[in-house]
Amino acid sequence: MIGSTILAAALGLAILGPWLAPHDPIQQNLMIRLRPPFWGERTVQGYWLGTDNYGRDILSRLILGTRFSILVGISAMLIAGAIGSTLGLVAGYFGGRWEQVIMRFADAYQALPDILLAIVIVAVFGGGLFNLVIVLGVSGWSVYVRIVFGLVRSWRERPFIEAAVASGAGDVYIMARHILPQIVPVLVVVSTLQVAHMILAESALSFLGLGLPPPTPTWGNMLAEGRDRLLVAPWIANLSGLFIILVVSGINFFGNGLREYLDPKARNGR
Repeated sequence: MIGSTILAAALGLAILGPWLAPHDPIQQNLMIRLRPPFWGERTVQGYWLGTDNYGRDILSRLILGTRFSILVGISAMLIAGAIGSTLGLVAGYFGGRWEQVIMRFADAYQALPDILLAIVIVAVFGGGLFNLVIVLGVSGWSVYVRIVFGLVRSWRERPFIEAAVASGAGDVYIMARHILPQIVPVLVVVSTLQVAHMILAESALSFLGLGLPPPTPTWGNMLAEGRDRLLVAPWIANLSGLFIILVVSGINFFGNGLREYLDPKARNGR
């Protein structure tokens, strides 16, 4: 319930962000730069969470940053899931050379840290929303391959699959009609947890200056901007870090709860 509440709030901010933000998130006003939140001194009325070094409203930037983080996280997860699930399905169903080539490539790929690979690719091809989504999507497919491969191997030997083969059903039909629906619940749980991973990766890349370029309001950019002003204006980095922790933790709570709901063994084990 906690995860669902946090996730629903994050999705609400992502969808309604432009209408909920009290100020323009990129509008500068140097006359009110580095003003603290409402609980501090020298606050500015209407700027509840204070301002940054350029006088931009922190609350508005956090709200709009939710949209970019959720968009990147979901889009990258969909790309990674489509690539990894397809390869895992093919490797698990056909076996033989398909299994050897795909699984050995996945093993070699997993030897490289995802974030390091993403940093190298973004550094070569540049940042931007499109490039960031593609890079994170391509770097996260290996997780799905191993999970789908194991599931398909177990379902491939079931009697109803053998009956479908004996009745003359094609391979593509069997994979799409009989096997894929059986593994969708697991894919939903994995995909939910991967969204949190993608959001963390996007924040890390933006923090390093390889994500969405300033003045785009992202949590990683705000962390980078607040890093050099921790003693003067700690609320810039603290509030953006708090948003990352809340949203990522909420998604993880939701994913774990969803796993227990869809998997009776996990629920009974608990």
